[in-house]
Amino acid sequence: MIEHKHTLRVQYPDTDKMGTVHHSNYAKYYETARWELFRSIGISYSSIEQAGYLLPVIEMKTKFYKTTYYDAELTVITKIVGMKGPRIFFESTLYNQENELLNSCDIELAFVKKDTWKPCSAPLFVLEILQKYV
Repeated sequence: MIEHKHTLRVQYPDTDKMGTVHHSNYAKYYETARWELFRSIGISYSSIEQAGYLLPVIEMKTKFYKTTYYDAELTVITKIVGMKGPRIFFESTLYNQENELLNSCDIELAFVKKDTWKPCSAPLFVLEILQKYV
């Protein structure tokens, strides 16, 4: 299993009228953390695109436990938990500075050909890198 920690600070525009992080921003936090995980093992999203592939999200299941506020330092722990055909599965959890669980999310992406958007296997260079960690 591949796991990566990514820290971020809540920006003012990420908050809503109630002063808390708006729910739409969690998807952005998880997106950033996923690509930082990939970058940490030597895969950039631009290299995937240049090879003719995309990785759209096809499912997200999010659970909210606690809220958080402007200027909070957060930690996202992202894990690749499996692959099946063109699909790749992630588990992500978001913690505050007190290590309290704020949010969790199961995310499924699929490799697709850039020109057709048809599902396909991951590019060989991605599979080779991922196999080093399995």
